[in-house]
Amino acid sequence: MVNEQPKRTDIGTLGEFGLIDRVTQNFPSYHKSTVMGVGDDAAVIQAGEEQLVVTSDMLLEGIHFDLAYVPLEHLGYKSVAVNVSDIAAMNAVPKQITVNLAISNRFSVEAVEALYRGIRYACDSYKVDLVGGDTTSSASGLVISVTAMGTADAELITRRNTAQKNDIVCVTGDLGGAYLGLQVLAREKEVFLSNPNQQPELDKYNYVVKRQLRPEARMDLVYELRDQQVVPTAMIDISDGLASEIFHLSKQSGVGFRIYEENLPIDQQTYETAVEFHLSPITCALNGGEDFELLFTIRQGDYEKIKNQADIHSIGYAQSLDQGLQLATKAGQLVDIQAQGWSHFTSGEESS
Repeated sequence: MVNEQPKRTDIGTLGEFGLIDRVTQNFPSYHKSTVMGVGDDAAVIQAGEEQLVVTSDMLLEGIHFDLAYVPLEHLGYKSVAVNVSDIAAMNAVPKQITVNLAISNRFSVEAVEALYRGIRYACDSYKVDLVGGDTTSSASGLVISVTAMGTADAELITRRNTAQKNDIVCVTGDLGGAYLGLQVLAREKEVFLSNPNQQPELDKYNYVVKRQLRPEARMDLVYELRDQQVVPTAMIDISDGLASEIFHLSKQSGVGFRIYEENLPIDQQTYETAVEFHLSPITCALNGGEDFELLFTIRQGDYEKIKNQADIHSIGYAQSLDQGLQLATKAGQLVDIQAQGWSHFTSGEESS
């Protein structure tokens, strides 16, 4: 009798979110205080009159960052900002963080201090308290895991699964810059490796490089929406690319979307750098990750309140699910939106 080998499913066939859905689907909630668990930018827990929002992200050397061109201070700042961005996507206010660090003996005390200076700068910027964490040794590279906690009233919490047909789709800031910054840094690294006497030429790319090395969580726009008394009907932060996040909103809210190419916000330096690298600026805006802008939907009645906000752009609207996810091009054509953002478990792909 031949023993059958157990079925083996490659993680890459599921992807990050498919894997999470599969391994967490049989976990019940035992406590009434667990308002929302796995499946959004953050978990929501009832804590007295307010709701507590909790999120966690991990950054691994060689997967998410390359210390050949990422300064440790910037890395510390970014590790906090990406978590605060998840809190912002829930329409909550960040309050505390914990930092877990795995580090090898190739790092000096001064290097760790530089990393924590960046963490402190981010804490100052977002007004959050560092309240704990863990430090351990690593056999190889640097690993940073940050957990962020925030609060909001229940009626302000914004999820991914509550967009409705005819809602207006909005995005903050501009798109594609972080991806182009990564291309610049990777190219300059290759130039340096081939000629160590060659100094990197980054002056003309200062904006896109900053977008990659030190992104900002858009808490400023969260406060602006509150001032305007606008509560988004759904929201998500753009970490894996605009197209990928549109797919998440569509899947969880059960609606389709039409996005207008001419409305996608692209900075001039991002546009020029894309052309230099023989890339489509629109493709970079749709599929470039790590912009950490906010993608959200609002009721049509709230449009008048935000239409004059320079850093909020209306880019389309929600439609019925059977109409799908469409990009209306400048030429007047409708094409299906394809999500090609970075996948954690697809071989041959790297992230910053």
